[in-house]
Amino acid sequence: MATASLAFGAVAGPRPLTLARWLFAVAALVFAMVVVGGITRLTESGLSITEWRPVTGVVPPVGEAQWQAEFAKYRKTYQYAAQNAGMTLSEFRRIWFWEWFHRLLGRLVGLAYAVPLMWFWWRRAIPDGFHARLLALLGLGALQGAVGWWMVTSGLWTDVRVSHLRLAVHLGIAFVILGGLVWTALDLVALGRPSPSRPARLTGWGKLALVALGVQVALGALVAGLRAGQVAASWPLMNGRWFPEGVIWAGPRTLIDDPFLVHFLHRWWALVAMVALVVLVRQARAAGAAAASVALPALVATQLLLGILVVVLGVPLWAAVAHQAVGALVVAGTVWAAHASGRR
Repeated sequence: MATASLAFGAVAGPRPLTLARWLFAVAALVFAMVVVGGITRLTESGLSITEWRPVTGVVPPVGEAQWQAEFAKYRKTYQYAAQNAGMTLSEFRRIWFWEWFHRLLGRLVGLAYAVPLMWFWWRRAIPDGFHARLLALLGLGALQGAVGWWMVTSGLWTDVRVSHLRLAVHLGIAFVILGGLVWTALDLVALGRPSPSRPARLTGWGKLALVALGVQVALGALVAGLRAGQVAASWPLMNGRWFPEGVIWAGPRTLIDDPFLVHFLHRWWALVAMVALVVLVRQARAAGAAAASVALPALVATQLLLGILVVVLGVPLWAAVAHQAVGALVVAGTVWAAHASGRR
């Protein structure tokens, strides 16, 4: 009888480990979306869909007439006139696919989060203290969709690319969502142990490490948006100089608008972030988190190597996508180590 009543929706009670597995699965989807977003940017696909249709946009064009109509909308954009004039329909379909797939993944992430959240809420499976946090993550996901369209509109009619500042906001929110999912899942894992513990606190050094990494992520997004990775193809010097020629000083915005300076800052702030993460790793090891203290240094070393390869090889697609993917893993690994060092 008890089994039958549960099947028909009776209260099941808090299930922290089930919720943790769900959040880790959603985090994996967010990671996939970050990777596809990198491909979309690098293939110049982001402006190929000129409308925001959250529901009907799921279905791709069917038949020659619908594809021609979609292509006609793209031909009105500034990017087509300035960069892709003469593009064939088959070429358009290739770039259209990546933007459509990126948006489709966004919808899947939303469904994979919102529908189970409602189910767990109804079944009272969410432990006390987690409701507000899970709602906040849902709100961030909705905001991310709006920010994505806000980013696209910055390039549709006036530029061949989207605003690098809006791109940085878009990528930053994605990483905040990823970090929030991982941290909350780890708290739920700790709660579901035979000897449950309270949610971890963020230590002072954990905050510092996350801020240092956040600055590096923001600089990387600006490099991507400005195409600043292509202004120098040597390491460690930039075109034969430690500090690059070509910087055009134009007030405070030079720090975020000049590709030479942004590239320079991204190169060397990486060392600051690395030092902060090394200290965090030591704290995580002292807290007994052996796996996190091994995984994070390996990810950071891989990311530094990929960053150098992206520069010296001239920003090939595979290396740039791998750099963004490992960057997302570094964010997750840093959250993992910060959580371990703040466990109570």
